[in-house]
Amino acid sequence: MSGARARPVSSKVLDAAIAWQLCLDCGQGSEAEHEEFAKWYAANEEHARAWMQLGMLDQRFAGKSGPARSALLRSREGVSRQVRKLGRGVASIVLVCGLTLFLGDRYLPIDYWLADQRTATGEQRTLRLTDNTLISLNTHSALDVRFDDKQRRVILQEGEILVETGSHDDPRPFIVETRDGQMRALGTRFLVKREDEGTLLSVLQSAVAAHTQTETSEHILHEGQQMLIRSDGLGPMLALTPGADAWTRGMLVVDNAPLRDVVAELGRYRQGYLGVASDIADLRITGSFPLNNTDLALKALIPTLPVLIEQRTQWWVTVVADNSKPTAKPAVEKPEKL
Repeated sequence: MSGARARPVSSKVLDAAIAWQLCLDCGQGSEAEHEEFAKWYAANEEHARAWMQLGMLDQRFAGKSGPARSALLRSREGVSRQVRKLGRGVASIVLVCGLTLFLGDRYLPIDYWLADQRTATGEQRTLRLTDNTLISLNTHSALDVRFDDKQRRVILQEGEILVETGSHDDPRPFIVETRDGQMRALGTRFLVKREDEGTLLSVLQSAVAAHTQTETSEHILHEGQQMLIRSDGLGPMLALTPGADAWTRGMLVVDNAPLRDVVAELGRYRQGYLGVASDIADLRITGSFPLNNTDLALKALIPTLPVLIEQRTQWWVTVVADNSKPTAKPAVEKPEKL
């Protein structure tokens, strides 16, 4: 496989490719769905690359485990389980089949599976470190802890964490590191989130000094500020997004957010593919949604937006337009109670 084709793809794109494979491989895809797939495939080079990589992975796995895979293919549910295993269990497949297709740093890197601490999709957990620092791990997150005589270092490999530093009398600096840069706590409470574009640092209390991996000059963020740290530089200083830490209380809080962003965030907390039709993706919404029950969160969209929840399988759900309802205004609010 050429270098270009071997480049890793984002989790969202690979999830979409998996969803299309579920639909088309089960032989139940309609003509309209085949047309939609063709549009998706041609829309972006990364889509084609993800489809090619997924096909090669499936082909090689079939060659290694023909009888077992044939048994799984006897049912649609079996296909769902197997394809999700291919998408979410890459490290195990690599060990069994000798594959290296997805060992890039944008989709399930091997470091996630080898990390000291990690959470599964939809799981959240809080750790207490030896210095009494509390770290809350959000869905599908992974970190390594490296304490020594000179520093207290946490390496965020994937996902998102909330840090509440412990003993302020400890002379060792407390540092959170990602592929993009380092963040030094100044007696504080802050969020660090790995994103495709970089690392988002959000300061909830006190301050944090940050710099990129290629620079040594630190920039200090104070309470109520956030910044995207990229490997090639720092983004602009922005005001903290309202409800940025609401996930620690099991909620997603949005204020006049595009529906596409709400659906993408909810998708981080559930297995399989969760998408939104392009003709309604720009609708705006304000409200609070439960993260521990994303089905309920999706149903909460229906009373206030002209949408329907289309569920082909438990792994493939799409928010689509409800043409029986009038077009929504650019910004809408959902009821206070779900």
